[in-house]
Amino acid sequence: MAEPGAVERLADPMVESRLARLDQLLEGLESAPGPSTRSAIEAVRLLTEIYGEALARVMDRADARLSGLLADDELLAHLLVLHEIHPEPVERRAARAVERLRPAVQERGGDVEWAGVDGAVGRVRLTAGGGCGSGCGGGTSDVTDAVREAVLAVAPELTAVEPVETTAPPAFVPLTALTNRGAT
Repeated sequence: MAEPGAVERLADPMVESRLARLDQLLEGLESAPGPSTRSAIEAVRLLTEIYGEALARVMDRADARLSGLLADDELLAHLLVLHEIHPEPVERRAARAVERLRPAVQERGGDVEWAGVDGAVGRVRLTAGGGCGSGCGGGTSDVTDAVREAVLAVAPELTAVEPVETTAPPAFVPLTALTNRGAT
């Protein structure tokens, strides 16, 4: 129970449900005709701009430690990205998103690592489980989709996230096998 006069905080699941409901309401508004609808959409847009400016002013006054703490909070990080004021560059945000997914991918016998940005396209190296490489099918496309979704959520400046083709290293053939072919 909150202390008298204290504002009750929302747990992350409650925030997520409110964001989902907000998306539904905005979609409904955008499809409804009429001047009242246009006014409501404009009011939401203006309110978003004002809150974005307020958040930008907070970030302007924050030292590096506070700025990092704010950027590490999932909800605040999304707002910072939305308003294009996130203190970390797109490359670092995307790499961190991939690193957060890496243990789950490794549990399934595969691996994923950030390979960088090429223009506006993020690149990742994916390895499927069981040593079969990227040609196994199955869960590889699921992993690719999960990685794409996670990276674009934190780095919407990117237009796409694509796997980098990994070539298998050449098979090792001992030199003695080549030089002793005709020997008995």
